[in-house]
Amino acid sequence: MSLLAEAVVAAGLVDTLSATGPLTVFAPNNDAFSALLGELGVSKDVLFADKTLLTAVLTYHVLTGKVLKADIPLGRAIEPVGGGFFKIEALADAVKITDGRNRLTTILSTDTVASNGVVHIVDRVLLPANKDIVQTAQATPSLSILVEAVVAAGLVDTLKGKGPFTVFAPTDDAFAALLVELGVTKDALLADTELLSTVLTYHVVPGRVLKAEIPLDTPITTVQGQAIRISASLQITDASNRASGITATDIFNTNGVVHLIDKVLLPAA
Repeated sequence: MSLLAEAVVAAGLVDTLSATGPLTVFAPNNDAFSALLGELGVSKDVLFADKTLLTAVLTYHVLTGKVLKADIPLGRAIEPVGGGFFKIEALADAVKITDGRNRLTTILSTDTVASNGVVHIVDRVLLPANKDIVQTAQATPSLSILVEAVVAAGLVDTLKGKGPFTVFAPTDDAFAALLVELGVTKDALLADTELLSTVLTYHVVPGRVLKAEIPLDTPITTVQGQAIRISASLQITDASNRASGITATDIFNTNGVVHLIDKVLLPAA
């Protein structure tokens, strides 16, 4: 834990972490910091000299309040003092954290009680999100048509806004199937900006809703105004009574979360 102690001193956070609290700290071990230097391609001196980055990273590991292992809200958004969010899940082999950049970290040991809180040891340094919803879609090869559609509909600035938003993102295969269903070409669909905007905003829910937080079998109102329903098997029923499957969940961003779906949702005509 010596590198963490050095980092805390370099960031000027000693007094913060020595305060009355209580606090919960997810503490990366030395191997975790060494791995981070390789991942970022920087030296320890360079990282520790960047006080802004170091402070953002370290405060992303700290929660207000004392959260023991038994009290962790598994699968739900956890908001550290530095802003952003991450989640913790009990997977088959270990308890793992998904950070803002969708990297997995294993919790190696839990519930080391300190005078002002509790410490959990982790094997990887957590990093806050660095891409918004649009940037995440642009970096996902299977969402290229969605990106084109968002640009054509003039929704880029909206989806780069503060949010938070939850986006049910249709894959390229989902859009290809929609073109056949509607009997139109991609160019014709992208040119109909009014229809396109209506359809795309039907895929956006205000607020951040992780998989574990989805209100099952309950109407969920979208930004477009009409509702969708999601079953326990993660099937979405749209207002046109069509079913779409959620194929990937909880892709985190600076301004929300994205879930991939295999069929474009359509509001009622």
